[in-house]
Amino acid sequence: MIVTVTLNTAMDRTLLVPNFQLGQRHRASLALSSAGGKGVNVARALRHLGVPVVATGFLGGRNGAQVADLLTDEGILNDFVRIEGESRTSVALLDPISDQYTEVNEWGPEVSEAELDALREKLAYLTQGAEFVVFAGSLPRGVDPAFYGELVRDLAKQQILTVLDTEGEPLRLGVGAEPFLVSPNLREAEALVGHEFVDDDDLAHGLEEIAELGARNVLVSLETGCYALVRDDREAHRVRGIAPRLEVVSTIGAGDTLLAGFLAARIAGKDVEESVRAAVAAGAASILEPGPGRFDPRAVSRVSNLVKVERLAPVAQDA
Repeated sequence: MIVTVTLNTAMDRTLLVPNFQLGQRHRASLALSSAGGKGVNVARALRHLGVPVVATGFLGGRNGAQVADLLTDEGILNDFVRIEGESRTSVALLDPISDQYTEVNEWGPEVSEAELDALREKLAYLTQGAEFVVFAGSLPRGVDPAFYGELVRDLAKQQILTVLDTEGEPLRLGVGAEPFLVSPNLREAEALVGHEFVDDDDLAHGLEEIAELGARNVLVSLETGCYALVRDDREAHRVRGIAPRLEVVSTIGAGDTLLAGFLAARIAGKDVEESVRAAVAAGAASILEPGPGRFDPRAVSRVSNLVKVERLAPVAQDA
């Protein structure tokens, strides 16, 4: 069982708008409504991959009720803490002609200390027997940036493996709590270490830098695949996964799906290289369809044969 935690869930609205231009009137060629938030996206992808998963976090108001109903309709088990505030709405405009998208995300509701305590109690119940707990997405307004780190430490005392996928100060403080896995995208990873990655060597060194901050394992997602540092059998494996060139429909949520693919492979007992291959294949398959975390599992198998996996040499300080 994997538990995903989304503290800033959203009612997502995805619109396909060919030749989108600012200041012009358009008609969408496709409109898709779905439950959203990074942890929800991970849960959806895990469900498609056949992994038992429960989604939790905060939900509030009419949007929150709709999110819960949509998750139930998708067959995704969910057990959220209900809050007084209204869950946010997010809108993504996809232009299939220019292959670009624009996102507009609301800030989301504030939560009280009593609601945070209710979440802690919910996690204590849901994580009994869980193999992984995934904390994904932004923190609600007013929540201490160290909150993820606090939860990571609490679960570590129970020998529960935690995964962290967020950004900014919550990511920095959360990594310091030594989660089992941290999964930033390229921009988030650069902000975490304080410099840009200009080439492959920089990315390889970046894995080490992030690990030195506290993360046991590191998975950095890119548009072209991922870089990973995974400790297995007391050995540190450094691997690069390269996605094939595919016709892109939407890249929204591809990183969340990539993370889900990696976790599904690890639970299935696959080795590091095959786990990276499975991760990149899932992320690549998800760009073939609109809507985060949505893909055809058969496409994952087809794409997997096209993914290249390369071992990376240890960085200089390991010599």
